[in-house]
Amino acid sequence: MTAIVPAGATVVRVLHGLAGRDGGLSLWAEDAAVAAGFTARRGAAPPHPFAVPTAGLPAGEPRAEATLLLPSTGSGPLPSPHLGLPGRRGTPRARAWRVPAVSVPFLDADLVAEFEGRVAPSAAWLVELCGFAADLVRRGRVLPGVRIDGPRPVALWRPVVTGTDAVRFAALRDRMPPACRAESPAAGAEPPAAEVMAAALGRLTDGLVRTRLAEARVTLADYGWLAALTGEPEFDAAPALADTLAGRLGAWFEQAASGAEVRVCFRLSDPREHEPVMPAEVPLPEDTWRLEFLLQAVDEPSVLVPAADVWRDRSAPLRRWTSHPQERLLAGLGRAARLYPDLAEALRGTHPGQMLLDTEGAHRFLSHAALLEEGGYGVLLPAWWRRRPSLGLSLEVRGRDPVAQVLRDRAVGLKELVDYRWGLALGGRTLTEDDLTDLARAKVPLVRLRGRWVFLDPERLAAGLAFLRRGGGRMTAGDALRLVRLLPPEELPLPVTDARGEGWLADLLGGRLDQRLEVLPSPAGLVGSLRAYQVRGFSWLAFLDSLGLGACLADDMGLGKTVQLLALLLHHREGPALLICPLSVLGNWQREAGRFAPSLRVRVLHGADREDPAVLAAGADIVLTTYATAVRDADALAAIPWDRVVLDEAQHIKNSGGATARAVRRFPARNRIALTGTPVENRLSELWSILDFVNPGILASAHTFRARFAVPIERYAEEEAAARLRQATRPFLLRRTKADHGIAAELPSKRHVRHLCGMTLEQVSLYRAVLDDLLERLAEPGEKWRKGLVLAAMTKLKQACVHPALLLKDASPLPGRSGKIDRLEEIVDHALGAGESVLCFTQFARFGAMLTPHLAARFGVPVRFLHGGTPRGARDRMVADFQRAERPGVFVLSLKAGGTGLNLTAANHVVHIDRWWNPATETQASDRAFRIGQRRDVHIHTLVCLGTLEERIDRVLTDKGILAERVVGSGEGWLSALSASEIRDLFALAPEAIVD
Repeated sequence: MTAIVPAGATVVRVLHGLAGRDGGLSLWAEDAAVAAGFTARRGAAPPHPFAVPTAGLPAGEPRAEATLLLPSTGSGPLPSPHLGLPGRRGTPRARAWRVPAVSVPFLDADLVAEFEGRVAPSAAWLVELCGFAADLVRRGRVLPGVRIDGPRPVALWRPVVTGTDAVRFAALRDRMPPACRAESPAAGAEPPAAEVMAAALGRLTDGLVRTRLAEARVTLADYGWLAALTGEPEFDAAPALADTLAGRLGAWFEQAASGAEVRVCFRLSDPREHEPVMPAEVPLPEDTWRLEFLLQAVDEPSVLVPAADVWRDRSAPLRRWTSHPQERLLAGLGRAARLYPDLAEALRGTHPGQMLLDTEGAHRFLSHAALLEEGGYGVLLPAWWRRRPSLGLSLEVRGRDPVAQVLRDRAVGLKELVDYRWGLALGGRTLTEDDLTDLARAKVPLVRLRGRWVFLDPERLAAGLAFLRRGGGRMTAGDALRLVRLLPPEELPLPVTDARGEGWLADLLGGRLDQRLEVLPSPAGLVGSLRAYQVRGFSWLAFLDSLGLGACLADDMGLGKTVQLLALLLHHREGPALLICPLSVLGNWQREAGRFAPSLRVRVLHGADREDPAVLAAGADIVLTTYATAVRDADALAAIPWDRVVLDEAQHIKNSGGATARAVRRFPARNRIALTGTPVENRLSELWSILDFVNPGILASAHTFRARFAVPIERYAEEEAAARLRQATRPFLLRRTKADHGIAAELPSKRHVRHLCGMTLEQVSLYRAVLDDLLERLAEPGEKWRKGLVLAAMTKLKQACVHPALLLKDASPLPGRSGKIDRLEEIVDHALGAGESVLCFTQFARFGAMLTPHLAARFGVPVRFLHGGTPRGARDRMVADFQRAERPGVFVLSLKAGGTGLNLTAANHVVHIDRWWNPATETQASDRAFRIGQRRDVHIHTLVCLGTLEERIDRVLTDKGILAERVVGSGEGWLSALSASEIRDLFALAPEAIVD
């Protein structure tokens, strides 16, 4: 077998593992670069054409090439399905192949992480097997033994697999991937799974015990069998002596491993749960606990036989598993006494069946329960123990302004002063003074409280009682909110699990604020009717407004944030409102306000001859302006006492340190509102910036937010931190998507199609020239300009993928020179033929100017072009004409200028000509057509050049299935951190890219 490696092939490797019949663990890998093409030669066990050389594998001991039986066809072995490559033609059959391999004594996630590629199920399964072996060694489930299968006996440590461990062994055996037993013996047959797994588990156990003993510097003897248990495994002994030793150790092991199907079980009942074990049993004293002994079938845990029935020969339910239940019971109790010494007293009797314990004794058993479970015993505990309530802090808050209470808490806000008092809570219920007195009297952590038994950790209880000495005091509502919802557990001795008191703040802290929300009727003056979810959104905005709290309405694009905000402005007006939006939607706000709220006095602050903001605001209900104008007129706008300041497309302030964010934070307002369809585009810091504008200080400082939330969630995916952030933001952020129940029914479907386009020879030559120039310049010493070089080259490569004329910056004609343009013409031709309009998005405004006359000449239909330099009046006319047009047409838009705020439901085809590589940004653009008012299915077409940088990054974004920032970080800057070889692999051009 010989391999042909195509130049510039994508390198994607899959790491496999196998457990040899000798018990060794081996790793090998296959490479997609080699799998792209090969030719086969016949011969016995040829080298595997996809195999990675030994040097490309994780660190391990090189071994002789492994011979594997792998599914193959006449043309060669089938590539791993994890490589995502097309299969080969022909009927699969098992065939032997040689692969380079390394042997590893132990396999864990850290070792696998060294391999830059994907991990196949076989390697993941070996990691799980190694974890099983480590768990057995940690719990001491091993015994020494002797194996005689050569000229010298061998000392070894053997795993004792009984009880639940036997069930775990069977589950692992049944899930063993075929690759783990693919190493072919001489006969060419696949070895049994149980045989392979038992050998591998034994080798792992023996190696781990020896490693632990060496780390502890334990030596058992200077020579002989004991010395061989810690040193060299082989030892010298007379044959007869070695046979005797092996037999006795084997009997010891068999005895320990027997009873794998039946185990001793302990059942603890608290004083409320007692049931008579014997007829006419004398009632037990109060506060007496019962510990019963039983036998339990391992594979059917519901089969339980009390010890009393075992001694009376009433153990018929266990006959399927054992014929000597009494011996099993007594032997199991004897071994358990080593883990739980209190059993010794019960074993003094001839027929031990139960123990009666006081509260202190019950606590001692509960302290040993986990140890008994690890030892393979069954443990049944009272139901409340498994779901015992946690001890936490409670906070009682009461408002200090009685007038605010009379006015139904209107507009008090987060600056209101409140009285507070700390307490302790158990299971979310605040403890009374009597409860605390009972806790102080308790001698052990088991306490009967309010008629039920609870367990309280002594250290947590002591810390909580010490914290209560702080007493109470006074703070602002905002401080109380940050204290309860934001502080991590390490900054308080216990988490806050209960908040109570009177007023809106107590409801907010306790997560009950929604219960105060009243669904309002549509306000007078609103033309048209609101959908049900829009009524809820408007009511939510009005409710928070009445409390003086800012809000972030983060509905998906196209769900009507505009009309919900206009309804709020009609519902309550105390002064002028300032609404800041991108220039592209300024005209849309004017039209929507005139359509839905004609009674509102709307004024526009924009243009070179704009009026003085103070004069404009004096006669207006709402002043519309752009972000650029707001920055230029920041001083004048900051001098006006606004009733509300509203940010549309609030992601424009995602950079909290930018000029725009600093400017809008200066504008005084009774209330602040943010509207956005993408509260998080790339980083969680963007969410902080928006919500800090809405309610300043609500998420603490940017530095604190990053340490407590952004880093744990983005870098380590900590669910606990994510849950705390959801809890903290939930009262002020309302997010509805088009997939939500009740909304999806009002929208058509959205279908995504990815088109893999080839490249012309001209495109390929330009692509290679850019790549060669980049690699040559990266080879030069120095790192000063590295980031700029990589990002500039990436832009040029994307331009080459779009069209040569874009990269060359000339006015040359477009037809016949680009695979993407050919595919775009096919899409547009099909859509226009069906009477449907098309939106075409590109991040290159210059190319949009080239494309517009080309499409107009090619199809003879109106083709409009909107970009950042389009005047506001012209863009408004374009949108209106496109929406009203009676014949289908094409609208070309630059992604930045036309990707947000516009309503273009006249089109139901959206084409992304080039990739922005931020799914959130592309979704915003697609939602210009996929929004309320769209009555047809929307088709999203993404054009990707085959075998190029575009396809590889598109695959990353598609395969991950997670937030974009966890894949590419911030924008495209992550590419600059790659090494020269990684850049070569990522940017390289595959042969399949060429189509002519």
